[in-house]
Amino acid sequence: MTTMLDTLSRDYLHGKEEVLRLSMVALLTGGHILIEDLPGLGKTTIALALAGISGLSFGRVQCTSDLLPSDITGLSVFNREEGHFAFLPGPIFNNIVLLDEINRAMPRTQSAMLEAMEERRVTVEGTTHHLPDPFMVFATQNPSDQSGTFPLPESQLDRFLICTGIGYPPEHLEKGIIAGGGIRERIGGMTPVASTADILAARRCVETGIYLSDKVVGYIYALVAATRSHGMIQTGLSTRAAISLAQAARAAAFLEGRDYVAPDDVKGIAVPVCAHRLVMRPDQETVDRGELLRALIAAIALPLA
Repeated sequence: MTTMLDTLSRDYLHGKEEVLRLSMVALLTGGHILIEDLPGLGKTTIALALAGISGLSFGRVQCTSDLLPSDITGLSVFNREEGHFAFLPGPIFNNIVLLDEINRAMPRTQSAMLEAMEERRVTVEGTTHHLPDPFMVFATQNPSDQSGTFPLPESQLDRFLICTGIGYPPEHLEKGIIAGGGIRERIGGMTPVASTADILAARRCVETGIYLSDKVVGYIYALVAATRSHGMIQTGLSTRAAISLAQAARAAAFLEGRDYVAPDDVKGIAVPVCAHRLVMRPDQETVDRGELLRALIAAIALPLA
């Protein structure tokens, strides 16, 4: 897995190492990632590169206000020659699915997508169809102040393991990108460095082979409890958020080549895993949830090894 990260960072996606690392964390835990940022910063390119380097199948959905749930999940079509209905799978039946500008889809369509993400299956005409394994949604959304957007409610944001941004690249890197042009053609011809079996084996290792000590569990609980008693936060982190943080910390430790979770693994992954799950009080909605969470983390002592 580190070979995948090294190859992408060195040869294709300079300056986007952190987003790549978070994407790998999501893939290794069976979670999904949501990237919120301005158009044109490379969100789609990262998803394409991740699918190309891993050899996984890739599907893309460009979300619009007239997008229907069946456009994503698929539908049954009557076959006149055979005299019965046949299911035509939609783009969600891929290992990595890019939901581009998810907040431009209507709430009904958003719900259909997020249900498939949670259940790992879709039901069409009373028949259940299971999604492939591994399966990861790589969703992007524009800032909510842009026109024609339908913000995801808190209960749906909670379906994403990780929420992060990309930001502009450093000056020297952006100049190199401008001079070299786009890399879509190069990505299309990249050679995979891992197989589906490799990814599934790595996922099993993250789940069962990475040790999580009682002290680290206590550290995670202390962070969760701090969000529940903070005066600016209306709804703190749930138990599901704590489980997600522990899973992500295991994946982070795995990518560092360790078989145990260190407190710094939790500290380093907490903001992208937890900040989007905080519900602020009505008079505090403009507060940066990431900065608030960083302040809470700084106030909690790291447990001794």
